[in-house]
Amino acid sequence: MIRAVLFDWGNTLAAWEYDHELLVEGHRRGLEAFGRGAPGREAFTRAYEERLLPELLAPRELEVDYGQAVADLLADAGAAGIESASVARFLAAEQRVWRPAHRLEASVPALLDALRARGLRVGLVSNLFDPPALVRDLLGEMGLLERLDAVALSAEVGRRKPHAAIFERALADLGVEPEEAVMVGDRLREDVGGAQALGLRTIQALWFAADDEGELEPDAQAFTPSDVLRLVERWRREA
Repeated sequence: MIRAVLFDWGNTLAAWEYDHELLVEGHRRGLEAFGRGAPGREAFTRAYEERLLPELLAPRELEVDYGQAVADLLADAGAAGIESASVARFLAAEQRVWRPAHRLEASVPALLDALRARGLRVGLVSNLFDPPALVRDLLGEMGLLERLDAVALSAEVGRRKPHAAIFERALADLGVEPEEAVMVGDRLREDVGGAQALGLRTIQALWFAADDEGELEPDAQAFTPSDVLRLVERWRREA
């Protein structure tokens, strides 16, 4: 019997696209928040794009320690007085700039409510390098945190999907076995492949984008969030 549904974040619960202008503005605001001793914005952004951005965009198993990576860049760019508090101010200001880039699918809150109303537990499993506290702040502002029974982030687990560890964290937090859970996500390798390897059922989310790279096949496809509810209800009836 299905007892839980796990969701990916990007291009599943919300759309997100890289925007160079937001990157630059995030650095400007972050350096302002860092305060006295901050390096110049142009030098910092150049170092970020040359050294850190390629690593963030590349496929990898281990997650980047983003806070430490930013602190290292600040030091190399000549920042003075680097402390955990000043780096935290940079990260918080930078993340605030990026928040408009996250566009929540309008029917997602209703879907999560409907699943929970049927006694199902709901979790998020996401490859996000952003500081976990800031991610939870974002989820709270979007009205999702109170609708999620578990949040498993690669920044906390240290491994990215399709690695088993991040799925196992979510399952443990929800108190369910793999065969009692469904994974919903847009990526075939990360979401479908990683979940299937553990024994979860899978639904490929297609309402934002269609990933057709690879030969993996989900158990089902959903063209709208409401399709997820119909599929889960059907599988529960058939159990």
